[in-house]
Amino acid sequence: MPKFVYDFTEGNKDLKDLLGGKGANLAEMTNLGLPVPPGFTITTDACRVYLEHGQEPPELREQVSEYLDALEARMGRKLGQADGPLLVSVRSGAKFSMPGMMDTVLNIGLNDESVNGLAAKADNGRFAWDSYRRLIQMFGKTVLGVDGEHFDEALDAVKHAKGTQNDLDLDADDLRGVVEAFKAIVEKEAGRAFPQDPREQMDLAIRAVFESWNGERAKLYRRQERIPNDLGTAVNICSMVFGNLGMDSGTGVAFTRDPASGQTGVYGDYLQNAQGEDVVAGIRNTMQLEELGSLDPESYRELTQIMATLEEHYRDLCDIEFTIESGKLWMLQTRVGKRTAAAAFRIAVQLVDEGRISPDEAVDRVTGAQLAQLMFPRFDDNVKAEQIARGMNASPGAAVGKAVFDSYTAVKWSRSGEKVILIRRETNPDDLNGMIAAQGILTSRGGKTSHAAVVARGMGKTCVCGAESLDVDTKRRRMTAPNGEVVEEGDVISVDGTSGRVYLGDVPVVASPVVEYFEGRLGADSPKADDLVKAVHRIMTWSDERRRLYVRANADTPEDAARARRFGAQGIGLCRTEHMFLGERRALIERLILAEDDDEREAALAELLPMQRDDFVAIFTAMGGLPVTVRLLDPPLHEFLPDITELSVRVAVAEAKGEENENDLRLLQAVHKMHEANPMLGLRGVRLGLVIPGLFMMQVRAIAEAAAQVAKAGGVARVEIMVPLVGAVQELEIIRDEAQQVLAEVKERTGADVRSLIGTMIELPRAALTAGQIAEAAQFFSFGTNDLTQTTWGFSRDDVEGAFFSAYLDRGIFGVSPFETLDREGVGKLVRIAAEEGRKTRPELKLGVCGEHGGDPDSVHFFHEVGLDYVSCSPFRVPVARLEAARAAIESAGSDSR
Repeated sequence: MPKFVYDFTEGNKDLKDLLGGKGANLAEMTNLGLPVPPGFTITTDACRVYLEHGQEPPELREQVSEYLDALEARMGRKLGQADGPLLVSVRSGAKFSMPGMMDTVLNIGLNDESVNGLAAKADNGRFAWDSYRRLIQMFGKTVLGVDGEHFDEALDAVKHAKGTQNDLDLDADDLRGVVEAFKAIVEKEAGRAFPQDPREQMDLAIRAVFESWNGERAKLYRRQERIPNDLGTAVNICSMVFGNLGMDSGTGVAFTRDPASGQTGVYGDYLQNAQGEDVVAGIRNTMQLEELGSLDPESYRELTQIMATLEEHYRDLCDIEFTIESGKLWMLQTRVGKRTAAAAFRIAVQLVDEGRISPDEAVDRVTGAQLAQLMFPRFDDNVKAEQIARGMNASPGAAVGKAVFDSYTAVKWSRSGEKVILIRRETNPDDLNGMIAAQGILTSRGGKTSHAAVVARGMGKTCVCGAESLDVDTKRRRMTAPNGEVVEEGDVISVDGTSGRVYLGDVPVVASPVVEYFEGRLGADSPKADDLVKAVHRIMTWSDERRRLYVRANADTPEDAARARRFGAQGIGLCRTEHMFLGERRALIERLILAEDDDEREAALAELLPMQRDDFVAIFTAMGGLPVTVRLLDPPLHEFLPDITELSVRVAVAEAKGEENENDLRLLQAVHKMHEANPMLGLRGVRLGLVIPGLFMMQVRAIAEAAAQVAKAGGVARVEIMVPLVGAVQELEIIRDEAQQVLAEVKERTGADVRSLIGTMIELPRAALTAGQIAEAAQFFSFGTNDLTQTTWGFSRDDVEGAFFSAYLDRGIFGVSPFETLDREGVGKLVRIAAEEGRKTRPELKLGVCGEHGGDPDSVHFFHEVGLDYVSCSPFRVPVARLEAARAAIESAGSDSR
């Protein structure tokens, strides 16, 4: 027969999967001999059966009865007996802490008869009736679904009649009246009387805790914290101890270190004459935990000893809940405490210095998400601000500036010393200069993988995308908020890329010293470096020693490349060449597209060649011999042409005035000719190189000549040429053969030993499935997981996030957007197949990833597992990837050892 119930004496802290965190830790404290009220735990297995079948396992009632009988025998009292009843709490407890997200019911066992027995036993009528009203209130809300406001209003009415706002001023008679009012509320709102049978109370409470696993707030919390939905919750049945017996009783929460800062010491709150929920509800002001030392020295001394014992045992910050009943201390819960990002880094290093954990454990105790939080500036939380909209938190940070509505103005005002926020409906490559000039970017359209989001993250620029409630009017240079507030160009706004919120006016920000450290402006040994910077430095040093994966950066300019190196990048995994064709060079692309013969086309390419060569010289020099993967031109050429609507209007106006422009007419014809229904799946990538003669080879020649020039200057250029959007090996073979001829020509002409790997991006399902063939022509694969996700799911990534992703998240189809964290079951399977098949053909095949997932913590772990050689991400995410690559290696070693 399956075992669904465990006594606290039977479990331990390693059984969290089965007993939940609370049950496992109650068992562990019991094993340590600490004062824990006796009780038992119903397992998560029982919860999963209930959720699957809509009823408890048939064995559960019998097992609960058996353990309840044993508890009653140990306590010398029966549940709900008339004279001095045994009372119990029924509390949830999942594997992962979900504070306040599921249900708890205290004082189970009280009824109209046993309340008098409890009053006589304790010689305290007020305590007994207070406990009974709490039971009816909690049971009514959590088990019977009664709106809690009904109870609050009834209690407030009694306090108002008494002329007080403090619960403690109500006497036994007052609380007896509250109980009667609460019972009437239950009968009216729930359609049934409050149950008088103690066992029925307990059984219904157990069922309510099971069902609370799928409550809306629990589901939302799991989605936010990425906790799996199939774990279920355990249920803890614990004999009651009472903090509301009088002023020598109370309840509190303690931390063995400050969870906000990580500083050592005693931290927590205590509330006299109260039960546990009173502390978190904030109905009365608590006292600092240190004050308990003068109020009850013996209990305080015992508590601090237990805190030290638990921290030594768990080797981490512990969060503790306790109750004092008539001067007797009881431990109700402990867990490894939640903490801020800053506290996490400080505590990890402290514990290493104290000899409690190893450097590997310290690295594993912090996360890339926490490091990212430390790197971005934040708005001052102490300042109230007027929120006017909220969009997607596309790129974290805090930015303040004057609203501008085009890139030209952004650059112009920025050069005049103004701080600006670039506001667009959506951005495109032409907005790059404005994005660079701006403090932050705000768009009313697009998702987290839109142009604005991807580029902003690459630059470490604050960005909020998809703020659809904003009406952005770029022509009138204004935007209108839902409340009617109009922001004109020049008005100051504040953008919070961490939360997605947009504020009117200037909200003060606090700078991050961690970024100054990574950029080399603040040394870890500098007198100005605080203990947080020093902690980050030590964690990153240990991480770099431990990781297997190399970490590169996606960088398109010498400035980006230099910044990437400062952030610890070991090369460039993606150098996009499309950004090099903007600005004044756009006219040359137009000439290339409009060329009517080979001579015109070659002339345009000849003018582009030296510009491209200079670009590459600067980037290769900035990287100082580290590998640079250059992606040949990828986007559709129509992106470099004028907007079809604007161009049509321009031509029509000119015709009306009799001022026809031949070039505009030719451009319009070309735009119409090149128009595609779905350009992202049209003439782009390798198809451009095959259809437009000389385009790719001009780029290859520029790369080769740049490498030769760097070599002649005494430098080293390690170049990898990447062909995008390959779906068939034949495509790659043609480009590879042509490229090798160009490389050989440049080598013969310059005398420089120009070497370059030639490989491809794997960003189409067919490429992944035929990777064994493609590896015959490729020396490396780089997984373009942005497009691979798009083409695998059939999503248009700029459209779907705003259209239906929220519905998919709400309905549990996604736990998280597949554009944020790699979809392991689908896209990940393609990556695994391609890696395995590619290396079967070419064992030395270099494997990397250059999509946005390269900087996502969970995805980095997957890439380590599949055996990739490197990940590449935006420069600002490089430290995050370095840390997570180390954590992946540590996790993998731990799994191997087991």
